[in-house]
Amino acid sequence: MQEQTLSRGLKNRHVQLIAIGGAIGTGLFLGAGKSIHLAGPSILFAYLITGIICFLIMRALGELLLSNLKYHSFVDFVRDYLGNMAAFITGWTYWFCWISIAMADLTAVGLYTQFWFPSVPQWMPGLIALVVLLIMNLATVKLFGEMEFWFALIKVIAILALIVIGIFMIIKGISTNSGASSFGNLWSHGGMFPNGINGFILSFQMVVFAFVGIELVGLTAGETENPEKVIPKAINNIPIRVLIFYIGALIVIMSIYPWNAINPAKSPFVQVFVAVGIAAAAGIVNFVVLTSAASACNSAIFSTSRMVFSLAKDKNAPVPFAKLTSRQVPTNALFFSTVVILIAVILNYVMPEGVFTLITSISTVCFIFIWGITVISHLKYRKTRPDLAKVNKFKLPLYPFSNYLILAFLAFVLVVLALAEDTRVALFVTPVWFIMLIGIYKLLIKKENYAEQENQQKVVGD
Repeated sequence: MQEQTLSRGLKNRHVQLIAIGGAIGTGLFLGAGKSIHLAGPSILFAYLITGIICFLIMRALGELLLSNLKYHSFVDFVRDYLGNMAAFITGWTYWFCWISIAMADLTAVGLYTQFWFPSVPQWMPGLIALVVLLIMNLATVKLFGEMEFWFALIKVIAILALIVIGIFMIIKGISTNSGASSFGNLWSHGGMFPNGINGFILSFQMVVFAFVGIELVGLTAGETENPEKVIPKAINNIPIRVLIFYIGALIVIMSIYPWNAINPAKSPFVQVFVAVGIAAAAGIVNFVVLTSAASACNSAIFSTSRMVFSLAKDKNAPVPFAKLTSRQVPTNALFFSTVVILIAVILNYVMPEGVFTLITSISTVCFIFIWGITVISHLKYRKTRPDLAKVNKFKLPLYPFSNYLILAFLAFVLVVLALAEDTRVALFVTPVWFIMLIGIYKLLIKKENYAEQENQQKVVGD
């Protein structure tokens, strides 16, 4: 029987925009105000540092994926270099990360829709969005790519519009209620570090969360046309995207409004659009964040289903999840992930707010684990397979220094998470998730060994 494989239906433009979409989250549109309030203009350095680290992580991921074109996700190379238990834990942890993100974003879809239709129950838009996204994902992988292309394009246009409008305001010196627009606003209100090194360090918590999902482009490897050309291009463009979409947008925002004049409770994008006289600014930004939330949920449905499919192929999930349709879509895995996402959204309505915050905090810690395990796998690959590394044209720069730099940075972020009260609890709860996965894995292995012994005894008896 021929092995079923995923379709390579994602074109270059799909992968490029998925890479951009993964690097631009709703955190930029809604959370930038809070980040600026916490760190002031030094937030630019936090984004630059984190952007460089994420680029290095993606280079390590890219080198591993292109070392063997049979790899469909990072679970495949984790299994090869760190063993089956590590692959089991990594796969289900990544699945959990995106399930919790989907839970948050489906809830956000309901909240954003109420901006225009306040009488609509909060659960209804989220449910409709989930059903529509499931139907689209059931069709073909190309349709998923098409949706992500347009979702990401909306985000890109919104940010570029902000930058163009902002530069015009700065050049003309247009005044707002906080004074004239000028690049001087970046350093003339308490310097670049107005809240000291403490505010700068604490800002990394939000900045790192803004980059969560950047590794999604690595999960598209098994469904990408010409991965050897497309994936390096998508990864190598990450620094330019970080400079333009994050640092460029924040420089413009803080030049129009001094950092201490930005309302942390509101989107700075709304403030800039209102300043230039666009009456529908709040509605425009609401539409952008609505599509951004739908995009994140779309990515969650795609990534969790592919992860379950990959786990099932290695017998780390029920075998039926490895079944593909005639269109090469893992339907069973798709339905499973969507049902779990639906349960999570329902639970969100009955859970206290603190529990919901805890789940998303745990998700952030789990993403740090995923990034770390990728870098450790790369170290093992370089040490054990120098033959593959020698012929690989897409290498991680400055190996092994880059690997240790990334791991040191991830350890630093965990320390930062320990400093903040609302995320500190996650560091104590997250080990429970890993202990549970180790326990389940050992039970599965025990069951498998017992079944093998029974079969052997039957053979001997016959």
